Amino acid sequence: MCVGLFQKISTPIMDQHHGSLLKSASSNNNITVIFLLGFPDMDRFNVFLFILLLIIYSVTICGNSLIIKLVSISKNLHSPMYFFLTQLSVADILLTTDISPFMLNIVLHEGASISFPGCITQLFFFMFIEAFECFILTMMSYDRYLAICSPLYYVTIMNHMLCIKLIVASWLLGCLVALILVHGITQLYFCRPNTIDHFFCDYYPLMELSCSDVSMLHIEAILLCVLAAVLPFSLIVFSYVYIVLTIFKIASLSGRLKSFSTCSSHLTVVSIYYGTLIATYMVPNEGQTHIISKTMALLYTVLTPLLNPCIYSMRNEDIKKALKKLIYNHVSSY
Repeated sequence: MCVGLFQKISTPIMDQHHGSLLKSASSNNNITVIFLLGFPDMDRFNVFLFILLLIIYSVTICGNSLIIKLVSISKNLHSPMYFFLTQLSVADILLTTDISPFMLNIVLHEGASISFPGCITQLFFFMFIEAFECFILTMMSYDRYLAICSPLYYVTIMNHMLCIKLIVASWLLGCLVALILVHGITQLYFCRPNTIDHFFCDYYPLMELSCSDVSMLHIEAILLCVLAAVLPFSLIVFSYVYIVLTIFKIASLSGRLKSFSTCSSHLTVVSIYYGTLIATYMVPNEGQTHIISKTMALLYTVLTPLLNPCIYSMRNEDIKKALKKLIYNHVSSY
């Protein structure tokens, strides 16, 4: 979500509001269709790229669905940490489904068109899920902080009701951020050529098609990025500072390793997710070629949803045990 913004300057009610945004977008410009170029520099590898992306998309859906199934059927995984993990998997499925199918169409046909309302819809869900993932990763770090730094109060504080409230708050905040940004986009007048050199409708490339003054949108975007990305990342960093300090106070080496292993998967996911955003932010806009910017976008829209279930599966003994039990029960039934 915030990558495009940083590059420039560094329920029924919901459906009704979203529908009004699409109507506003359609009536406030003379562009009805947007053409996405995709990967014009890789025309010779289109078949290979299509097969690769299709495999990644399929594995991503299967991997995240497997995580959700394992947590739902295994009593050993009925804990706040794994409840948050299922929400992350749901978000990854939604994100890759928002981006990958249309991207596959672009690759197969060497570019594809999308209606302007369709483009706005894709942008909305993209920013919605990206903002939600920032919030859910923060909730997961809070869960690890309580488990390691305040183990005696963990069960009392991190109860089922609090988990539900944190999840609902994350989804609502993510939706609010996306609605505000999309509302700003729909108020612009679009008059420039309707071609975007990208594989999905991102915020900044879409804004470049406008002839309106976008200075207020930039300020709005910065403030929302602070809320949705910078502040959550800061809270995650502070949480892990306290976690590391607490782990160092543990006398035995085995105790330290056991404590660190409970949050290593989450720390790895956070590092990949925010590492991509920070790397994109640190490279100046004028210093990026289209292929570099699209490669970076592929990392956080396609690769990260693929890696998340892999990381939690390979680095988590509880997930491994639940998977082995599921396979054993499945084989035994035949």
